[in-house]
Amino acid sequence: MSKNKKEKKKKATVPFRLNVLFFCVFLLFSTVIVRLGMVQIVHGEDYKNEVDRKENLTVSTPVPRGKIYDRYGRAVVDNTPLRTITYTKVKGSKPEERLETAKQLAKLIDVPTDKLTERDKKDFWILLNPERAKEKITKKDKADLKAEKIDDKQLAQRQLDRITEAELNELTAQDLKVLAIKSKMDSGYAMTPQIIKKDTTPEEYAVISENLDKLPGVDTTVDWDRNYAYGDMFRTVLGGVTSSDEGLPRENLDYYLVRDYDRNDRVGKSYIEQQYEDALHGTKAEVKNVTDSKGNIIETDYVSKGESGKNLTLTIDMELQKQVEQIIADEMQKAKASGSAGYMDRAFVVMMNPKNGEILSMAGKQFVNEDGQSKIKDYALGTMTSSYEMGSTVKGATLLTGYQTGAITPGEVIVDEPLNFKGTKVKKSWTGNGMGPIDDLTALQRSSNVYMFKTAMAIAGAPYVPGGTLNVKQKTFDTMRYYFNQFGLGVPTGIDLPNEVYGVKGPAGEPGKLLDFAIGQFDTYTPLQLAQYVSTIANGGYRMKPQIVKEIRKPTSKPEDLGQVVQSMEPVVLNRVDMKEDYIKHVQDGFKMVMQTQNGTGHSAFGTATYDPAGKTGTAQSVYAGPDQKEVKARLGQLPNTYNLTMIGYAPASDPEVAFSVVVPWLSDDHNPVSKNIARRVMDAYFDLKKQEISGNAGALEATSKTNQ
Repeated sequence: MSKNKKEKKKKATVPFRLNVLFFCVFLLFSTVIVRLGMVQIVHGEDYKNEVDRKENLTVSTPVPRGKIYDRYGRAVVDNTPLRTITYTKVKGSKPEERLETAKQLAKLIDVPTDKLTERDKKDFWILLNPERAKEKITKKDKADLKAEKIDDKQLAQRQLDRITEAELNELTAQDLKVLAIKSKMDSGYAMTPQIIKKDTTPEEYAVISENLDKLPGVDTTVDWDRNYAYGDMFRTVLGGVTSSDEGLPRENLDYYLVRDYDRNDRVGKSYIEQQYEDALHGTKAEVKNVTDSKGNIIETDYVSKGESGKNLTLTIDMELQKQVEQIIADEMQKAKASGSAGYMDRAFVVMMNPKNGEILSMAGKQFVNEDGQSKIKDYALGTMTSSYEMGSTVKGATLLTGYQTGAITPGEVIVDEPLNFKGTKVKKSWTGNGMGPIDDLTALQRSSNVYMFKTAMAIAGAPYVPGGTLNVKQKTFDTMRYYFNQFGLGVPTGIDLPNEVYGVKGPAGEPGKLLDFAIGQFDTYTPLQLAQYVSTIANGGYRMKPQIVKEIRKPTSKPEDLGQVVQSMEPVVLNRVDMKEDYIKHVQDGFKMVMQTQNGTGHSAFGTATYDPAGKTGTAQSVYAGPDQKEVKARLGQLPNTYNLTMIGYAPASDPEVAFSVVVPWLSDDHNPVSKNIARRVMDAYFDLKKQEISGNAGALEATSKTNQ
């Protein structure tokens, strides 16, 4: 081929290749343009939302609190469901936006406005009238601020002070509703549901639900309130729960916040509700909110539905509790009517199983003045938060201390006679001239003071010398308290409730007070300690931890089902008394004589009982120490002498299943039968209810048997 032909062919090939290249470039650009068009026109809004959207922190919503049942499965504390409207404040939320939402809500629901303060109204007036509010600040105010004579806070206060009553009256009823709603919105924490209205009407709930898309941050849910099936009965021990307005207690704020509580969560604030908060609170539902760049919630994802709080089964028999409380109230009224009640304003009963420490009844009543009228209120807490001189009920511990220290021996005879000490009044038993030679069991049966006096002196190594003085060292007090403590007197009982008091030790440095200590008229103890003490004697020397909660159970949706047991509270032996078992059995014999023999001080109350009772009566001379001390002292010039009437016991003596303590302080007459009447009636109530339970179970078994035939 010639050179010219080759050049012509080459020139023809170059344009073709360029055209192919340009065509490929055109196709690429067309593809890019089409793709950009798809992105911008078809999917543009979606991609924009993806760019704008952001995930917020997970929001936790409360679940129903656990229920509380008595030992037989009767509901004591339950939850009442309530239709509720909430508002969740997102981060970056502006007051103007909340105001607009509040205005819309105010058209749909009714809310109370009586709790709005004057300051609330003035702040709201400023928000509604910004231009007029500016006029409240003068040129002088601005000059003072510039000259640093006042600060911003003082400037704002001047503005508030100049808002007149007439201007506040411009706020309409509808304005006040808006203000009430907005105040709740403003008080909420970011990303935490704040209750706007609880227990709404069905109509309000429905209309809000239909308009949620127009009410940013607003939601409808079901909340709860605690329902106490037995009213005020046992309420002081059951405790209380904070409201959503109260939220977390300030003193325990950090404790709850590190456990993932929200600031407006309701928590147990006292006693059982507080002590078992971890179980009762439950696992909150978790919701993840997705917001746009402006903070509006555009999507909600449920991470966890949560779980209701666990249920508690108490050791308390609420039917027994009901009867015991009524008995206390009846006998207090009778004592008042007798004219010998003196300053008596309260009475207590504790009943427990001495074998395992389960509290069966924990009752207290107190007279209070309300609106000029005397009423009886629940004071069950007083069984563990107040203490008194318990009198002769402690004589069992005195004898046991004497045995164990070798000061006396079981069966030892001592002469009960008036004791004369130099410079002091005669110390004697209640019989006056003395009982003569008696043994230790008779001393318990007839409640001899002198036998206990001489036992204490023997422990101190200071035998009685007529007309002499007592040479008693502090060590003897320490020795006697050491043994008393082993029974639960003067030390924590270990009950699973907060704020228990331990009693008060009498002042040191008075040797003669050892004799008063020996008969229960020096140190003070609580009714609960007294019940633990008699239980320790009843069961042969084992100090059992008092228990108020029997089981923790899983929540269940079936009303008749208490739920599966997840934790059972096993009996706890706090200590074995450091004494020979024979010594305790000997005192048990004496306690039985008190109740069942003719000369026993408890025979008048329990002589006809058929359930084999044992126990001890007590009377302590005391000085009035009640709530009206200042008034009484101002009127009389001194605090009057009074009597604390007490009684302890258990039954059956051969195989104890229930022990009790009764304490009635500050009467003017030591012969008033109020403590004995209460003791007999509560023990009768216990055994009557036991018969009914056995009869009911037998009937159920018979019915089941017939059904299966």
